[in-house]
Amino acid sequence: MSRVVIVAGGEKGPTASLKAAIAQSHPLTEVNICAVSELNSGAIAPGGAIVCPLTLDVPENLLFPAQDVFRFCSNVSAARDRVSQELLFPVGGGNFWLPVVLTAKGPLYAEVIGGEPDKQSGELSYSQPVHLSDVWRQQLYELAYRLLNLLNAPPATYLMQFGFVGERICFDRLWPFPAAPAIASVGVQVPDLFVCHWYCLTNKPIYDIEISSAVAGSLLQT
Repeated sequence: MSRVVIVAGGEKGPTASLKAAIAQSHPLTEVNICAVSELNSGAIAPGGAIVCPLTLDVPENLLFPAQDVFRFCSNVSAARDRVSQELLFPVGGGNFWLPVVLTAKGPLYAEVIGGEPDKQSGELSYSQPVHLSDVWRQQLYELAYRLLNLLNAPPATYLMQFGFVGERICFDRLWPFPAAPAIASVGVQVPDLFVCHWYCLTNKPIYDIEISSAVAGSLLQT
């Protein structure tokens, strides 16, 4: 029986969704969910387990393949500086996310997720798919490909957050795991982004990503 340690962030949705994805794919896997404080105190010992952080607030001494990528993602201003200076892309804020499922054989790009703030609470609600022009899609794919290549990123599901500056895409930040916006893919995308993340971490092949036929049919009717 394999063992997994999910390092939980502040939002419960991604943790529950990843746990469900693991149970769906490997029912006999032992899944431990812990907070960063439990790791720091030594209450959870990840040794020998697959470590799946769902937060950027990970201890410096936690060893896992994406350590350097997490370090890059946690410093948003430095990440924007590198994208601006080394990749020559505009930077700025935005409430859109391009999911990139980076498999061992290369990237698969899922449909864009959009965030809409609630008028009263201001909390974001997420929806997928957001339809963009081919011109914007090509800009997104180019930026994501070059960025993950620059970081020598290991297989995982990434969310590249972005916005718009005139006719160009602007880079906001990179999430090295299926963060809260990925919940929009559950029941909409096949396989959803949490299943994709687990497959990437366990080197299981993913051949295609698509919007489910039921959702696609309802979109055509609207």
